[in-house]
Amino acid sequence: MLDRVVAPGEGGTRIDVLIAGWLGETRGRAQQRVTDNDVTVDGRPVAKSHRVSAGERVAVATPAPPAASDPPPPVPVRYDDEHIAVVAKPAGLVVHSGAGTAPGTTLVDGLTAMGVPLAAGDDPDRPGIVHRLDRGTSGVLVVAKTAAARQALAETFQRHDVDRRYWAVVDGVPDPASATIDAPIARSARNRKKFTVAPEGRRAVTHYDVTEGFGDAAVVQVRLETGRTHQVRVHMAATGHPVSGDAVYGAAPSVARRLGLTRPALHAAHLGFDHPVTGRRIEIDEPLPDDLAGALARLRRDTPP
Repeated sequence: MLDRVVAPGEGGTRIDVLIAGWLGETRGRAQQRVTDNDVTVDGRPVAKSHRVSAGERVAVATPAPPAASDPPPPVPVRYDDEHIAVVAKPAGLVVHSGAGTAPGTTLVDGLTAMGVPLAAGDDPDRPGIVHRLDRGTSGVLVVAKTAAARQALAETFQRHDVDRRYWAVVDGVPDPASATIDAPIARSARNRKKFTVAPEGRRAVTHYDVTEGFGDAAVVQVRLETGRTHQVRVHMAATGHPVSGDAVYGAAPSVARRLGLTRPALHAAHLGFDHPVTGRRIEIDEPLPDDLAGALARLRRDTPP
């Protein structure tokens, strides 16, 4: 157990930030400790937003987690210079740490282990990160190495001046074959880990085109105009054609089994943007990983001409 008195210079600090600094762990892990009531201030549990006062006694009931024995495998780098790097995130890899994420297991951890410098930001758990991909989504992602690049990239994403195209397999064949989905997205009130189309949500715009139809499934190209959390997954599910393999948003288990999918069939296939420092146009295409290439091969092989 850690049992320590808050020093005068530490007064006013959020409890999660204080614990993270004392234990040398991520803020997300410290927040989880507070949520689990493993942290007390003068013998009482507190909220993670609690700001400590000098002289208060802070106790942490559980020891710091053991360091991960091995860092994540090296992350493939598709473009690299002194300001930015474009990487290919594999499916199953979390972009940055948070509550419930084991230390040393994220894309940020992998890049750090590779010696890639990442620009600090407001959140110490998210150095270099200006956009994300879901754990189950593979594909291209840009990270910032310098503060100037981070700021400029953040502004570029806020202006929606980024060409983001996804490859996906969806259940069924959407009709019409090409459409724009303009529907606001909000966090689900029933399940806080999910999102849904809701009038009170933030505006979200998705363009899709069916490129191949196979009866019970179709290959679509999706272009994002905005970048909301789970946007492709939520919008395609709202059309009645969820991303295949995405059980969270109602995909059919039968299609996932037929295609050998163990995760949503969603891949960030293209990223295009103006370099945040030089202005040079960067266009990166990422081929399908083996599991999605295999699913596509099964679709083409098993569907009658």
